[in-house]
Amino acid sequence: MITFFNHKHVLHQGRQEMFRGQMVPCFELAARADHVLSELTGRKLGPVQAPPAFDDAVLERIHTPEYLHFLRHAWADWVALDPANVDRDALPSVWPNHGLRKDRVPTNFAARMGLYAFDTGSPLTSGTWEAAREGAGCALAAARNVAEGARAAFALSRPPGHHAGADFFGGYCFLNNAALAAQALRDHGLERVAVLDVDYHHGNGTQAIFYERADVLVTSIHGDPQTEYPFFLGHSDETGLGAGAGYNFNMPLPRGSGFDVWREALRFMLRRVADYRPQALVVSLGLDSFEGDPISGFRLRSPDYFTVGGDIARAGLPTVFVFEGGYAVAQLGMNAVNVLEGFERRAA
Repeated sequence: MITFFNHKHVLHQGRQEMFRGQMVPCFELAARADHVLSELTGRKLGPVQAPPAFDDAVLERIHTPEYLHFLRHAWADWVALDPANVDRDALPSVWPNHGLRKDRVPTNFAARMGLYAFDTGSPLTSGTWEAAREGAGCALAAARNVAEGARAAFALSRPPGHHAGADFFGGYCFLNNAALAAQALRDHGLERVAVLDVDYHHGNGTQAIFYERADVLVTSIHGDPQTEYPFFLGHSDETGLGAGAGYNFNMPLPRGSGFDVWREALRFMLRRVADYRPQALVVSLGLDSFEGDPISGFRLRSPDYFTVGGDIARAGLPTVFVFEGGYAVAQLGMNAVNVLEGFERRAA
């Protein structure tokens, strides 16, 4: 399995985030991707390379031009607001909620940031755009590799992506890599693509992007939004709208769920995928289902991830794996590569 690695991910390193009412060191660290890369190369799972160059126009297949313009220029605008900001990350502080207008883009940077953000936990840094863009390139390259006949490919990048919508960021995510991969598969001629999101936190951005479309099935297993971030999306009654009605499936599980319960949910979702008869699968590979994750609540153990990979391989689909969450940094490499190795064993 080829891995496309984002060497530029280190350019995005947030200092602090707002978490439950207080400023804390960021959970989303550069070491996350580096641990996975180290484990991949140590186990010799396959070649690792940088993604090829691409035209930014492809990002508009998923994200709005206005939002992309904001991301490209956000750091310069932040520093222009106050030169001292060069030593501070940007975090939003105001949002157009509860009857306020969203159809006018303010000239004030703080207001613009609030227009495009949905939480205070996603610091924007001097290298955020470059890191996120290169990560999108990894997802696009992995999708192209699979569309051209590979059994599987892995996009190893950070920041993650599945919380980012067409015109908003949050949850550490700025560009939606899984959505870009799914769209790239469609643009390479595949008529039906499925997304399977196994991150502990619901991929609200991916759901929102495809919610009214029938050509991309979205399935997700995650913590119950009644108690778990992102709270306001991910319920089981969200099944799609318009042309997308019946093409979105959520399986929220209670905090503390162990592997037996979680695996049954995975089997259910893989049956929904099989019923859809897609030509390829995109897996939003979050590893924060691990029992030791500091901001999550499932109880999967490291050996369980071999089984997860094997179960996904049984679907028999060309598969793009896209790296998402997982914040137990020391175990993250092992857990991620266990999934990929389990997949490779079963697919062989």
